[in-house]
Amino acid sequence: MIESPCNRTCTIDESTGWCIGCGRTIEEIIEWGPASDAQKREIVAGLEERMKRMGQWHG
Repeated sequence: MIESPCNRTCTIDESTGWCIGCGRTIEEIIEWGPASDAQKREIVAGLEERMKRMGQWHG
């Protein structure tokens, strides 16, 4: 089971379309529940780079 990257800071950045809390798009957020573990891993794989680009990475 892949844990959701949601941290309850749910605000979409208008310039990127990414959530400033987790880095996902609206589509990725909606698809998360029914997505397979492989699909979730694919989504998570790009989040660190997105968050860095938005200046939101705290890892």
